[in-house]
Amino acid sequence: MNNTKVAMIGWGHTKFGKHADTSLEALIGQAVSEAVAHAGIAFDEIEQVFLGHFNAGFSEQDFTSSLVLQHKDMPHFLPITRVENACATGSAAMHAGACAIEAKRAKTVLVVGVEKMTHLANKDIGGILARASYVAEEAKFGSFVGVFGHIASQYFNEYGNANDALAKIAVKNHANGMKNPLAQLQKAVTFDYCATASEANPMVVSPLKRSDCSLVSDGAAAVLLRDTDHLQDAKRAVGLKAMAQVNDYLPMSRRNMTRLEGCQRAWQLALNAANLSIWDLDLVESHDCFTIAELMQYEAMGLTEFGLGHQALAEGWVYPDGKLPINVSGGLKSKGHPIGASGVSMHVMAAKQLSGEAGDMQLSKAEQAGVFNMGGTGVANYVSILERIK
Repeated sequence: MNNTKVAMIGWGHTKFGKHADTSLEALIGQAVSEAVAHAGIAFDEIEQVFLGHFNAGFSEQDFTSSLVLQHKDMPHFLPITRVENACATGSAAMHAGACAIEAKRAKTVLVVGVEKMTHLANKDIGGILARASYVAEEAKFGSFVGVFGHIASQYFNEYGNANDALAKIAVKNHANGMKNPLAQLQKAVTFDYCATASEANPMVVSPLKRSDCSLVSDGAAAVLLRDTDHLQDAKRAVGLKAMAQVNDYLPMSRRNMTRLEGCQRAWQLALNAANLSIWDLDLVESHDCFTIAELMQYEAMGLTEFGLGHQALAEGWVYPDGKLPINVSGGLKSKGHPIGASGVSMHVMAAKQLSGEAGDMQLSKAEQAGVFNMGGTGVANYVSILERIK
């Protein structure tokens, strides 16, 4: 018997990239229209809405929850809540929507994630993102890539130079993104290009090169969630089998930054709730804001011991034909990382696989999937375990 209480029944997803001529509310509208059509429901069936939008200065319009009502078909007077938890904002909205259904406050919930970033200068973007670190101590790093450069340096000092592993992750995720029509950067890269600093691939903050960094993006994604007791008319249903959230200390000085212990804890909680091991999953969408983050997540999710994440690449486990494909969508590295949309997008990409709707990305076996979305330097950690139930 299936005890899953919440299912994804439809979704929409704009292409990620530069949308210079499309407003924030228009991106929301595009994703919502597609999601409702995909779910095959009427707009008046939506009872609650959760909007994931980081903002923090990207948009002059700071109060954005009711932008969802700008959609011409959206019912008036809906309860709408904006959710924010740094780069995990999208998953925060997904989990909030699921909790509303589990609490019997709604049968059908719309979750939207959105961000518009590319219109700002790089310096302004860097400043906004840096505020997702512990500013009192970590402003000295100047940007989020500076923060993760520091993390990578600590990891290298503890476990040895992992430059080749980071290059392999970049190559893998770019190759995967080539099969995703919604990805921002559909471009193959070579190992030599990613492993070597050059004029074309400069060192941003040592040891991280441009090829190690995810993309600044605009985009939106939307999901319709429904109570699993009301799936009679659903075209498809991907159940949220288990969910876990763990927040760690904000200051890096209070943590061992050679490992992502909050990520590890969230995975343990979610897998235990689902009564699964990591190897029972058929794929994972994981938060590769930087290649070092994906490498450290291999270890935190239990693929290898700490410091040995490179083995997952050497053994081929994390490739599309391996025993646990990771970021078949191209990940944030290739797909793009519009902050508020990323967590919703990760759920959509996993659900596409489980429902057999992933097109050229489709894996031969996809019945259960994991999603890991991370806010800040491993501070807000969300894991979802998904399974196809219809």
